[in-house]
Amino acid sequence: MEISMDSLCFMFSKAFDIIEEEHTGASTHHSLRVASLCAKMGKYAGYDDDALLALLTCALFHDNALTEYALNQEAGVSSVNLRPHCEYGQRNVEWLPFNKSVDGYILHHHSCENGIGPFGVREFPHEAALIGAVDISDFTYHLQRVPPSELSSLRDKIAARIGTFSTKRAVEALLSVLDNETLESLRDENIRVTVRKLFPPWKARMGDESVLRLSRFISHIIDCKSIYTRKHSEQIANRTWIMGDYYGYTREEKMQLFLAASLHDIGKIATPSAVLEKPGKLDKDEYRIIMEHVRHTYDWLGEVEGLGKIRSWASEHHERLDGTGYPFGILGTEFDFNSRLLACIDIYQAVCEERPYHSARSHEDTMPILYEMANKGLIDSKVVKDLDEAMAEYSLRDLPPPTLF
Repeated sequence: MEISMDSLCFMFSKAFDIIEEEHTGASTHHSLRVASLCAKMGKYAGYDDDALLALLTCALFHDNALTEYALNQEAGVSSVNLRPHCEYGQRNVEWLPFNKSVDGYILHHHSCENGIGPFGVREFPHEAALIGAVDISDFTYHLQRVPPSELSSLRDKIAARIGTFSTKRAVEALLSVLDNETLESLRDENIRVTVRKLFPPWKARMGDESVLRLSRFISHIIDCKSIYTRKHSEQIANRTWIMGDYYGYTREEKMQLFLAASLHDIGKIATPSAVLEKPGKLDKDEYRIIMEHVRHTYDWLGEVEGLGKIRSWASEHHERLDGTGYPFGILGTEFDFNSRLLACIDIYQAVCEERPYHSARSHEDTMPILYEMANKGLIDSKVVKDLDEAMAEYSLRDLPPPTLF
């Protein structure tokens, strides 16, 4: 399977914008600015495309584990522990199909050469130091707001802090590219175009294991949005794999459907956590907000070249055969079997997993709800019967990830 990784990563930048603003108070497009400046420093240093892609992508994804960290934060603890945030983030990016090692790039982006940092180390990859130097500088000085008249003062402030964060070499590298043209490129109205131009083309022809690792990366970030959905996409993807075996799909077909399942709720990152985790019934406005996540999924995946049917399968999981679904209200005759399958699996998983408004349900308690929907002509009755047969043995337990060999 060939995937346009540059456009997929760029699409994810929207998700990270939302995550960072919600969890850290960072100003909009923080990750994009970190990626832009790191790419400029990499180009200035003569990095080849593989090295530049590794640096730029890790810079873009440096805060990818914020939601997971928030979920694992002990209740009532207000202090920030940077160590797990770095460890989770490093683990996640190592699932991506780089052509070079990114060992330590995110793990040590909060480390300092004076030994102050979550790991107490003095030596770590220069790329981690570059990411850290920009991360701290942008978070502190909001680089997109600095007017040209204050550039000299900004540079003096950053230079005065050499030795207190990141490394001297990394901070000097940042200062070497921080001019008025660069500041202009970091403005909110310019930053997305800036980063898109800096991204080298990255089309990855991926084997089965690479697709599964990428899917795991995607679903993990999406699922950590809420304590109640922390296994949702992962389990839906695992269920699609089981159903692919049930229907005798080829390995390629199963891979495509697995990736679609992993991506199907990417738009839910734009949904406020307060709405996702509301314990009671949603009001009309809250339900409208929830419904918007599928449109976000459709729009965001439209930016990724080459997904084809994967985009449709991912964004049609709330459509219904009678045309009453959303976001498009299409009739059953207009969406294919895999869209119907993913819609049924999504309902099955939502019904059987614990949510704010209901406890976990067994297979026996889940199926009557799906059969009722099938009898009303909302979802595919054949798929419901097949799910009943294929999923019974997994009642009240998680499905294992695919076994390739």
